[in-house]
Amino acid sequence: MSNLNYKITGTPNSPFLIFSNSLGSTYHMWDSLIPYLLPYFKVLQVDTRGHGGSYYSEDPASFSIKLLAEDLISLMDQLKIEKAYFCGLSMGGLIGQYLGIYHSDRFHKIVLSNTGAKIGDNERWNTRITTIKESGMQAIVEDTMVRWFSESFLVDFPNEVQKSKEMFLSSPVPGYAACCAAIRDADFRSHLSKIEIETLVITGDNDPVTNIDQAKNLVENIPNATLKILSGKHLIATEIPEVYSQVLIDFLVGESTYEKGIHIRKTVLGHEHVNRSLANKNSFNEDFQDFISKYAWGEVWSRPGLNKAQRSMITVAMLIALNKPEELKMHLKAAFNNGLNKKELKEIILHAALYCGLPASNEAMHLAESVFEELEI
Repeated sequence: MSNLNYKITGTPNSPFLIFSNSLGSTYHMWDSLIPYLLPYFKVLQVDTRGHGGSYYSEDPASFSIKLLAEDLISLMDQLKIEKAYFCGLSMGGLIGQYLGIYHSDRFHKIVLSNTGAKIGDNERWNTRITTIKESGMQAIVEDTMVRWFSESFLVDFPNEVQKSKEMFLSSPVPGYAACCAAIRDADFRSHLSKIEIETLVITGDNDPVTNIDQAKNLVENIPNATLKILSGKHLIATEIPEVYSQVLIDFLVGESTYEKGIHIRKTVLGHEHVNRSLANKNSFNEDFQDFISKYAWGEVWSRPGLNKAQRSMITVAMLIALNKPEELKMHLKAAFNNGLNKKELKEIILHAALYCGLPASNEAMHLAESVFEELEI
């Protein structure tokens, strides 16, 4: 069983997106992206072995990218995740390369961000290991922030920079040193052609750690890879989270509003329901079906201001008020896909009785009970 520290956010019916952190960070490096991604995914943030709340060994020789990647596979097995999307940055990108080579059947698509097939040389990593063992993480924190973030970000977002500093300084020296050794020894240059899964490579135009040439090398050698260059340095996901999130969504879900809408519509209403609706499209209702997918699901349900559970609560309440039993039944079922439970639905119906009237809520209560029986809940 995996001993990794992790966090899962999102609704039951959404596909998993797994994040793998950079060297010297924890899963919190992805926090600012989560609101943009929750309409589409159930997000699994993981502390890599040696970081954050994950266990570590004091023997650097025991660490390898293979070990760190197999940790993730073990966690997926433990959580019964058969297949997922993956995004890893820097060290997480090396982990992603291993997963793409040896476990491509477990992933729909992978994102390799601000990484390379070979990062740095032995001298660089051995010097860093010696420095932190002798002087602690404080000895390299300021230089790390300059490599992680653009000058404008360092000036304009001091609170975010401070949080990143604290995250970096919290890294246990043995765990950090062991991961340095794992990165030092990793070299996938002769194996990239084995990554057959669809891959997106992201890099920053001013990344001093893994530059554009390294990103281009990945794309040139991975058979089904594309490149996206963004404005920023190494920890670009933290620097421009909204832009970065949109790049992920465009690649993992689709660039058009229709594709995004269909994805969300299926996660909320269920694949079978939506597929039946699409199969019944004809010349008369086709425009209406497209309208629903684009605007209801692709424009409104995709907004990060409310999560899916909150939108379900509002929708159920409004459908009670409007006395729309067929739509209400559909969204009572959808509520479970969005993470609500019977107790919460009962409270919504009781609350609606105050403002929508007893007859409307009485009918909703009976309808809800029929849905529970149908779903065997």
